[in-house]
Amino acid sequence: MKKYIAEFLGTFWLVLGGCGSAVFAAVVALSDADLSNGLGLGFLGVSLAFGLTVVTGAYAFGHISGGHFNPAVSFGLWAAKRFPGHELLPYIVAQVLGGALAGLVILVVGSGNGALDLSGSNPLATNGFGSHSPGGYGLLAALIIEIVMTFMFLMIILGSTDRRAPAGFAPVAIGLGLTLIHLISIPITNTSVNPARSTGVALFCGNVELIGQLWLFWVAPIFGAIAAGYAYSAFFSETKDTTGTGAPTIA
Repeated sequence: MKKYIAEFLGTFWLVLGGCGSAVFAAVVALSDADLSNGLGLGFLGVSLAFGLTVVTGAYAFGHISGGHFNPAVSFGLWAAKRFPGHELLPYIVAQVLGGALAGLVILVVGSGNGALDLSGSNPLATNGFGSHSPGGYGLLAALIIEIVMTFMFLMIILGSTDRRAPAGFAPVAIGLGLTLIHLISIPITNTSVNPARSTGVALFCGNVELIGQLWLFWVAPIFGAIAAGYAYSAFFSETKDTTGTGAPTIA
């Protein structure tokens, strides 16, 4: 149970820190009538917030559960033969529950000043495409960017946690990688690369259309992650891991 609790808490922290920063601090008004003064974290700050949650969460829980905090990461590590298949379901359940609790906390806290608006295109920092894309990007663009970004995220994870890589620096590389991914793709889908992150806030956004778009933020990240796992195993692994115990995510 230690591993599942660690995954629950790590995913909770990722969603709370990343999506919470977008909801609470991306824009800070000087007054109720002024929402465009430029104060707040902004685009860069939210990207950094997601990266920082991974860095801090990985150092806190990586030695316990491997620090996945993301169903796509679990699938990618499984495809790379670093994670046993029988652990996939309990890990994913723990991750989704952690993300959902974070979504609930964001909703409750965000409602505390009576100004939370759930009528926008991406309430609670949800992910979407078409009319729910921050930049108006369609389904194909969203599908491609989520696959490619998750593919590269897993390549960063697999490379930085390889036994040949310098030990102890993996969380930093992974966190910076996630920051860069957000800098690239927030305008397109509001950046998912993590089904638990997408699901956790969508459940409480009150928008049926956004919940109906969740399928893309499961299919695309998992597809990209599995592709990366097989690719890294085929082209870059020094030896095959056939022990069935799974290698840790954090070196």
